[in-house]
Amino acid sequence: MRAGHFKQSYTELVAFTDSAAVKIWTGVLLLACLALPGVVGPYFLTLATTILITAIGVVGLNLLTGVCGLISLGQAGFLAIGAYTAGILAVDHSLSIVPGMISGGLFAALLSLLVGIPSLRLKGLYLAITTLAFTVIATHTILNLDWLTRGSAGLFLPAPTLFGFPLATKTAFYYFSLAMTVLFVVAAMNIMRSRVGRAFAAIRDHDTAAEMMGINQVSYKLMAFAISAFFTGAAGALSAYQVRYINVDSFALLVSIEALAMIIVGGLGSIAGAILGTIFMSLLPEVTRWLFDTLGSGLTEVFSTRALEVRGLLYGIVIVVVLRVQPDGLMGLWRDVKRLWSNWPFRY
Repeated sequence: MRAGHFKQSYTELVAFTDSAAVKIWTGVLLLACLALPGVVGPYFLTLATTILITAIGVVGLNLLTGVCGLISLGQAGFLAIGAYTAGILAVDHSLSIVPGMISGGLFAALLSLLVGIPSLRLKGLYLAITTLAFTVIATHTILNLDWLTRGSAGLFLPAPTLFGFPLATKTAFYYFSLAMTVLFVVAAMNIMRSRVGRAFAAIRDHDTAAEMMGINQVSYKLMAFAISAFFTGAAGALSAYQVRYINVDSFALLVSIEALAMIIVGGLGSIAGAILGTIFMSLLPEVTRWLFDTLGSGLTEVFSTRALEVRGLLYGIVIVVVLRVQPDGLMGLWRDVKRLWSNWPFRY
């Protein structure tokens, strides 16, 4: 029986997990994801693919905001950069999906330095406003470079290919997105348990003390911006290949707010929380629409004609409720339930 969380070696300290239950449930989850295309229809398979792609960007934002403590509203801008980079390379240079995704991530990471360098001395609301300004600048630049980005007309992408094999079917693209999500999640877990991840956490908890301990805040903050932007740019590239049409209207401010809401609802600083938050917030509009359909045609019409406003309202309500009732998000709620169950019936 597990009686504590003491580690007796460095190997145990940096291990992904020492819990047999976590390993078993992770395996069950992966098997369920592999079997999903055989039990759901095209609509829910597309929704599952969107959740997987969104999870990559949200995990990247979690490294920046949840782990390093740097609030960002620039996710929409980095998504747009990654999507348009991959789209232009696919349309004009016939680049396949893997090089296009890597190129989108790298270009987003490079441009993140334009945000990171001026923001080194900013915190909190001031940093959030700066990253928000970057999103506005990025989308307006894309819109005005019509000779390259096709401006307001947008870009139509060809069917993606992987080493010469087409990924045109929904099932094939789902499995590719699943593989990429697992790869990025494992990469994020390795970053968090490395020297870099511990430096991020030290800067978040007390930046002055971290600097006195020898942590170079300039280097690590820029690294946090670059890593987060790479994740987000790659997610933007994947989303472009999934939809096969991109337009600047798809990268509004609400996208950045949604990403921030996902890590808040899931639990700041936790990769599992970022994934749970992504699933919860992505399914929330679907569940709400189902409830509207059940309750009456009038509410269904409201959801159909005011879908964007309803989503914004739902996200705002959820953020307020979570911050008021459970600031640690779904992961905090899970820890409370697990602690209650472990100590039952001796709650006190």
